[in-house]
Amino acid sequence: MDTKIVLIGAGSPAFGPPSLIDLNRSEILAGSTITLLDIDKDKLEMVFEVLSEDNKKIGNKFNIESTTNREKALKGANFVINSTEHGDRFELRWQDNTIPRKHGTTERMGENGGAGGFFHSARQIPEIIKIAKDVQRICPDAFFINYSNPISRICLALKRVLPNLKMFGLCHQIELLTSHHIQTMMNRSLNDMQLITGGLNHFAFLLGLKDLKTGADLVPEFNLKCLNYFNDKWDRFHFADLTFEIYRRFGWFPYVGDNHICEYLQIGSQYTTEQDLTDWITRMDQGNKGRTDRLRRYYNRLMKGKYPRKGMLMGDPSGERAIPIIEAIIEDSNSYEIAVNIPNDGIIENLPQDLVIECSGTVNKNGIHGVKLGNIPKNIAAILRIEASIQDLCVEAILQESKQLAIDCLAIDVNCGSFEMAEAIFNEMMKVQKKYLPNFK
Repeated sequence: MDTKIVLIGAGSPAFGPPSLIDLNRSEILAGSTITLLDIDKDKLEMVFEVLSEDNKKIGNKFNIESTTNREKALKGANFVINSTEHGDRFELRWQDNTIPRKHGTTERMGENGGAGGFFHSARQIPEIIKIAKDVQRICPDAFFINYSNPISRICLALKRVLPNLKMFGLCHQIELLTSHHIQTMMNRSLNDMQLITGGLNHFAFLLGLKDLKTGADLVPEFNLKCLNYFNDKWDRFHFADLTFEIYRRFGWFPYVGDNHICEYLQIGSQYTTEQDLTDWITRMDQGNKGRTDRLRRYYNRLMKGKYPRKGMLMGDPSGERAIPIIEAIIEDSNSYEIAVNIPNDGIIENLPQDLVIECSGTVNKNGIHGVKLGNIPKNIAAILRIEASIQDLCVEAILQESKQLAIDCLAIDVNCGSFEMAEAIFNEMMKVQKKYLPNFK
């Protein structure tokens, strides 16, 4: 296969090795060139050496190369997968999580929503736009696949700045529901059901469920079984009090988990605690350190000539969907994806059209095409429009480098609601994160 796939941010042990595990499961992509790109030369070297050794063990299935030079990496690329973070991910994430709350917000996660989500967006968007501009200049026919958070806001900025970029965002959050729960609850294989989703990334709902064999609508059966099924499966990080309160009140199941949806709702802090999210971020931080330590052990053993027989490519699939989607584009397969992030473009009619939504879609050689949903339930649309308006203002503030728009965005966020508070947050965050942020003026 004469295909070139570029992994930007490949020095991350949470991205580089898992992507190669996914690739190793693909026969369609055998023979492809996999280019590992990262600005951290030392981490990139570790990943490259380990994955090159693993590639030998599977008969040099891929042509693996690495570089810190973006121009070189992108030349001739067919697919570019971006998973980058500007600055130290967890050092800055803890600031996003704690500083706004110190000034009185109801911040919980601070990753994709709330004041923390604004500053995360402000660090990420300018850097990823630079990458995407290079993609459009050097390999204009390539598909740009974004994993980086905040997915909705990054993709919306890309849509506005580079409308011709062949771009979509991917998030594995739907796996919370599909990996086990819905199959057990419905007593059906996932292959026998069609799930239809809609909303925003980390703020999306199961809006349809169909039996593929009979065509029957399974939503009534889902609703009959759901609360009883989850009665003994409460998980404060995933499906817990906030998820089920929204489900009971709004009538549609939010599949993204309490630790994400809490960022976007005024009631979020009534059902999730500061400690819940502190524990969650701690768990993620520890997991990241564990993956880094594991990679370093493999690298050190390789340097000593004692590399493990199985290597790193024998692990479980990552749960990400980039590789199956790349296969579907190459084969023009018209396959179905449960949840992707793409421009609205008439998919959900009662949400803004200048918006990147999470929805189901089909994949062919031209990319991803969303499943048309028309008008979604008014109550769901109402809460999504609040966040859509905040995302709109967030992106414009960053693109214009406008201090006033930034403070306006912070003040109207559901976690804040005060100009005095917004100004205090803005001023402190600009001090501690200045080198990573736009020159707001």
